[in-house]
Amino acid sequence: MSTPAESPRYFAFISYSHQDESWAQWLHKTLETWRVPKRLVGQSTDAGVIPPRLLPIFRDRDELASATDLGRTVNAALAQSKNLIVICSPASAKSRWVNEEVLAFKRLGHAERIFCLIVGGEPNASDLAGREAEECFAPALRFQIGADGQPTSQRTEPIAADAREGKDGKGNAKLKLCAGMLGVGFDALKQRELQRRNRRLAILSTAAVLVMLVTTSLAIMAVIARGDAERRQKQAEDLVGFMLGDLNDKLREVTRLDILQSVDDKAMAYFSSLPTKDVTDASLAMRVDALQKIGGVREDQGQIPAALESYAAASTLAAELLRRSPTDVTRRTDYANSLTWVGKAYWFQGDLEQAAKNFQTASDMLQAVVAVKPDDIQLAAKLSFALTNAARVLEARGEFDEAKQRYEAVQKILEDLSARDPKNVRWRSYLGDAYDNLGKLALEQGQLDRAIAAYRADQRIKAELVTQDPNNHNQQQELAISNAIFGRSLSFCGELEVASRSLGEAVTSFKELMVFDATETEWQYLFARYSEQLSGILRQQGQADAAAAAGSDSLRVLEILVAKDPTNSVWQQQLARSRVESARTRLAVNDAVTAAKLITEARDAIAPLRAKTPNDRNLILLDAQANTVAGEVAAQGGDATSAREGWTRARDTIAPIALSGNDVQVLAVSATTLLLLDDIDSARPLVARLAAMGYRTPDFVALTSSRNLDYPINEEFSQRIADSMK
Repeated sequence: MSTPAESPRYFAFISYSHQDESWAQWLHKTLETWRVPKRLVGQSTDAGVIPPRLLPIFRDRDELASATDLGRTVNAALAQSKNLIVICSPASAKSRWVNEEVLAFKRLGHAERIFCLIVGGEPNASDLAGREAEECFAPALRFQIGADGQPTSQRTEPIAADAREGKDGKGNAKLKLCAGMLGVGFDALKQRELQRRNRRLAILSTAAVLVMLVTTSLAIMAVIARGDAERRQKQAEDLVGFMLGDLNDKLREVTRLDILQSVDDKAMAYFSSLPTKDVTDASLAMRVDALQKIGGVREDQGQIPAALESYAAASTLAAELLRRSPTDVTRRTDYANSLTWVGKAYWFQGDLEQAAKNFQTASDMLQAVVAVKPDDIQLAAKLSFALTNAARVLEARGEFDEAKQRYEAVQKILEDLSARDPKNVRWRSYLGDAYDNLGKLALEQGQLDRAIAAYRADQRIKAELVTQDPNNHNQQQELAISNAIFGRSLSFCGELEVASRSLGEAVTSFKELMVFDATETEWQYLFARYSEQLSGILRQQGQADAAAAAGSDSLRVLEILVAKDPTNSVWQQQLARSRVESARTRLAVNDAVTAAKLITEARDAIAPLRAKTPNDRNLILLDAQANTVAGEVAAQGGDATSAREGWTRARDTIAPIALSGNDVQVLAVSATTLLLLDDIDSARPLVARLAAMGYRTPDFVALTSSRNLDYPINEEFSQRIADSMK
């Protein structure tokens, strides 16, 4: 049996999906604050000499995100960890990060030092027909690895504690993990923990009540005795600081959320009763921190309105601090940060107007701060994040010009950061994302040439990052997505050769990633999505067999995914889209029977999705496309009446969203339905707009030709596209 390193840097490494962030935070805190019973400290077990504390615990992925080499950072942390704790849920079972971290730890020879904490799903549910989506163990946990370091088909049973209600529960699960990592019996820890918990609970419950009473009394006395107000208020706030700090942590540890809620509510009420004038700066700063902490607790509990109340109160006090020292850079930054939290709370509530207002003010504040300290890289990065937040809200509201200005500002900031530190993967990746944001915005505005130029810039960056770290699966995925987006955008301009090559590379990449981890549903979905898009391009190139094969791959994978989770509307929508494209492929080879079956299945799937979200633009577009193809199927079968009915439904479906905006796909479907219905006069303005935009798919060019419409090539546009592809 392999033994861990004699002097590991970390007692344990926590591996988890970001969807289980709250569980990771709880586990990290509860392990690092837990004390080993004194009687056990210093004893030798199979796990080594028992320490007094389980310190330190590695968890923070923000630390990883700022590293220059993500893969090496993770491997270094794993290599310096005595134990690996995996938070197990359906989300972590599907996470490639979790799976790779488990594999890496096993390759170090420490398979016996892996411990699982089940927080959702069911162990080994993937073995049960129809329940695969409930699986909570990542593949690397369920199978042994071979001498080559790769997973085998030989099963293994992970060591697991179950934190769910009705199972071990949080407290017992924590003790089981501790017992396993220390190499001692659970019962020994359990009895001592019960004794300790009872003593602590009695003390803490009494302390909570006393602190609340003393705080209230001091607040009242501060009002009555004005001469002693500052001293008494300081005493009260010190006690509140204890309530929100050590007391909060301890109450979380003994799972007394009822007292925790009372403490936070009491503290919130106390702060709301206090004046903001004639109070020391230190006291106000303490209140800001305390209120933001309360907001974070409430947000973690899903109480967004209550969290907003706390964040707003903190922001008001941060504004007062700034008013007292308007040139203080730190206070300007802190105030901007407080506005960001307020903006996010509004965003979560769907209040885009208030979210935009707070994000914009935060951006303005940070711009002023960066002007004072232009060499501060972290401040510049914060500004880019604030501007991105503001731009996304504006984009969601359809205010594209304003969003574009902010996205372009983000691009310039990240270009500057990348120039300052060319080896920093974080800045380069963020810069690629900035170009992608600009590309998406340009596409929504019908500016195909600008969209393609932006997507090409993103593609170059993502390709460079993969070259630097060819084994980084995250970077491989990002490049594959970038290739697919770039290729699909080119297909709108009729550049099918380059488009099919780029999309083909994306499909191949996801196929290879699926070989690495066949359980990663995100890779499966993206493989199917881009296979469908590739099928459409191959069909328009006249490659019927290759198009049919790509379409078949897409349908096969999506049908499996939807069978696993019929509630996933994203997968259902893509399956319907793939059926529509496959129907087109069958029509191209005069197989109207199969095409009719596929389009019926697609329309049957789209109807309930539209009923659920009738204003979803993507679904409206898909519905219109399905009805258009349904009309073409009927026309090929000689049923002119049904054909016209299908095209009329398509025209009426797309009309509301075709009246506003310049989305080329929406305009193309609208123009197509009008041309198929021989409403040439209504179609002419749309056809002219599409020609000016450079839209030239073979399908659309052939349709305009069949209606004797002039559809000239935009030479200037074509040259810009050619320049983008260099």
